[in-house]
This record gives sequence, structure tokens and C-alpha cells, in this order.
Amino acid sequence: MRLERRTERSAALTLLAPVGAVVAALILSGGLIALAGANVGQAYLAILDGAFGSRLAWTETLTRTAPLILTGLAAAIAFRAKVWNIGGEGQFYLGAITAAALGSQNWLHLPAPLLIVALMAAGAVAGMVLLLVPVALRLRFGVDEVVTTLLLNFVVLLFVSMMIEGPLKDPLAFGWPQSVPIVSEAELPKLAERSRLHVGLLVALLLAILLQIMQSKTVFGLESRSVGLNPEASRFAGIPLGATLLKVACLSGGLAGLAGVIEVLGVKGYVTTDLSPGYGYAGIIVAMLANLQPLGVAAAAVFAATMFVGSDSMSRALGVPSFIADVTVAFSLLTMLVALLLSSYRIRR
Repeated sequence: MRLERRTERSAALTLLAPVGAVVAALILSGGLIALAGANVGQAYLAILDGAFGSRLAWTETLTRTAPLILTGLAAAIAFRAKVWNIGGEGQFYLGAITAAALGSQNWLHLPAPLLIVALMAAGAVAGMVLLLVPVALRLRFGVDEVVTTLLLNFVVLLFVSMMIEGPLKDPLAFGWPQSVPIVSEAELPKLAERSRLHVGLLVALLLAILLQIMQSKTVFGLESRSVGLNPEASRFAGIPLGATLLKVACLSGGLAGLAGVIEVLGVKGYVTTDLSPGYGYAGIIVAMLANLQPLGVAAAAVFAATMFVGSDSMSRALGVPSFIADVTVAFSLLTMLVALLLSSYRIRR
């Protein structure tokens, strides 16, 4: 048996790859649920009920979807250009702590809409800077950005811990390590009353649409794809390799930093070291499930959020560990990699 590269991939095969990956992941996870002594069908129905069965459930699912879309877009844009950004978690936290530091006082005396935009921009810039450093090291010294971006996650988390235990510590938190809260003018408007669902979801969806257009219709989108497919041919064609990668780094890091900002402005109102349940890492899986397509990222983010939110309900109803959600999402990544392999190659005897 051997693998033979396909001369071309049909559109149907490209669309079916993520669907098949999700189905395969659910089947594999179903085996684990059965081993735990629960009915697989009832377990998945409990997940759907926990994620969409009530007003509280679906608003929480969509609230969790917003940062997953942004970190997924950050990974998708970077990976398309072969910039291996594994530092979405650090960029998320740096954007969040920047928003908390600037949003705790309305230093510029801006009205609410302008203050929110300014905080979003500041958090995005913080995320940009954090990714620009590893990409610059790669371009100048050939340093592998997988290692540097991954290690910077831990550096940033320690920095955030230092800030919320020191200069930004909330004196009214009774010793609990959290930052000072943002002013009320900086809070994102809610999309549904008596819920945590905020306009950050609309911002994330709008960015997904704009990035899909950018990727398919603009010169920069063509350049970033070309650099990812063949750097040497791109350089020969006159595409500035270094400048393109730096632009990709700015866009990717800015999106991850923005995810941290909207989580602070829309949900928490302050920063803690457990602000993110792993959005930066989950964004990588979301991007891969979407086949690095921005619009697909939105759908993949809904799937991931459904598993994360609904698994708690399943755990309470059937006694199955809620960690099955993490296992299912991880299985999705592995099965998607297999699906991408089979969509690019055919098996020959």
C-alpha cells in the first residue's frame, strides 16, 4: 500500500473532510462514554440540551464561542502562511491585562464607544508585539517560532500573575488575586438581557467575514497563501517574504489579543489567572477543524463551545466525567489531520 498525491481536490472532498473528522471524533468519544457505563445517545443528547436547551444554555454557548472564533482566526491566519503561532494563550492574556490596566480608569475621558474601541486597539497591539518578537527572531536568526511562542505563554502568565498580585491588585477583592475592575463605560453592551452574551460575538463574526474576503480577494491574502505554500517561489516572484510574515504576525497576534480584551470587557470585568480555560490552545484545534478557512472557524468554534458547555450538563445527568469534552475536541484535531491527509492523497495498492 502506498500514498499517491491527488492531482486536484474536489470541493466536495474539501467540505466533507471536517464533517467526517467531527463524526469520527464523536464515534471515538462514544466508545469512552460507553466504557464509563453511560448510554452514548443519551450522553450526546444531554450535551445538546446543556448547550442549547434553555435561554441560559444557548447564551452561555455563544458567549464561549466569541473568544474561540478570535483565537481560531489568529491560528488560521498564521498557519496559512506557515507561521506556527502556538502562543495564542499568551497573546490572549497580554491583551486582557492591557485592557484591564487601561480600562480601570478612563484616563482619556472618552465616551463609552470610543473608550471600548481604544481598549480593543490597545489589547490588539499588545498581542501583535508579543508575536512580532518570535517572528523577528525567526527571520533574523532562524529561531523556531513553535518553541518561542509556546514558552512565551508561560512568561506572560507569570507576568499577569505578578501584575494582579502587585500594581493592578484589586484592594476590594479580600485578598483574592484579581485585577482592579474596568469602569462601567468600558463594558460591552449585552445582546440579551439577563445574560452574559455581548456584542463581542458580533465583532468576532464580522472579523471572520472580513478575513474570508481578505484571504480570497486581496493581494495580501494571495501573498500570505503563496508564502505558506512555497517561500522560495514567492521570493522569486517578488513577494517580500519578511514583510509579509511580519504583517501576518501583526494580524494573528492582534486577533488573539483582541480575544482577551472582549473577555474582560464583555464577561469578567477584571483579570484573573484562570480567565482563559485554554482558549489559545483550543483556537488551534478550531482553526484546523475549519481547514484554516475564516468562515469555517465560526462553525468550528460553535462545535467546540457546544462540547465545553454541554459536557457539564452531561456529567451531572449521567455521571460521565466532563473531561470528555476535552477528549472529543482533541480527537477532532487528530481525525481532522487524517482527513486532510486522505483529501490530499489517495491510497494505492
